[in-house]
Amino acid sequence: MITVHADVVGSLLRPPELLEAQRQLATGILSPDRFKEIEGRAVDQAIALQESVGLEIVTDGEMRRESFQSQMAAAVSGFGEFTLDAFLWGEWHDEQGAHRKARPRGLGAVEKLRRRRHLSAHEFTYLKAHTSRIPKITLPSPGLWANFWSAESSREAYPTLDAFFADIVEILRDEVRELVRLGATYIQLDAPHYGLLLDPKTRSFYERQGWSLEKWLSAGIELDNAVMEGFPDVTFGFHV
Repeated sequence: MITVHADVVGSLLRPPELLEAQRQLATGILSPDRFKEIEGRAVDQAIALQESVGLEIVTDGEMRRESFQSQMAAAVSGFGEFTLDAFLWGEWHDEQGAHRKARPRGLGAVEKLRRRRHLSAHEFTYLKAHTSRIPKITLPSPGLWANFWSAESSREAYPTLDAFFADIVEILRDEVRELVRLGATYIQLDAPHYGLLLDPKTRSFYERQGWSLEKWLSAGIELDNAVMEGFPDVTFGFHV
């Protein structure tokens, strides 16, 4: 007998009602309380969709995030100024072909990172309370945050990439501790850079950050392991 495991990577498409609500919130037309109602309804619909097709593991569709990784930058100070493009640069493909978005200038942590609130605890508690299935929550892989370090912008706060990653790992470990306290048993680390290193153009960016390809492969695994170490009751997944 063959057993097949299937669950949603994390993100689902935001419904038009939520997209419009996000625009109205940004312009002040919609109140925060009303926005939360609409946002919560979008999460409920995402949960219901996954349950209706028989999935035993469900996510909240990441409806509350600007990007799959943006909860870190939303909850932690010190990253400096950035827009959504900070998470979207690179090469994208659709029915019209390939489109390349340049990396915004000036990205880089400008102060020591300080957690102002938990990253995903609020997402998890809502999800857990609204499903009888296994709730899965996602966190960004630490190596992905090389995007927010630069030798120029980050020099005073983090003279080295290693020092920057040490704080990133501690923030993520603290989040895992909180999620476990709240009852999480399935946590996914999103978009570790291993796949990105296959693309010569993207690899050159990572190597310009100061680590060789060999170090990115070895140290990147150590960073991910550092986030997961010491949580034997949690299943960790990867979205590569």
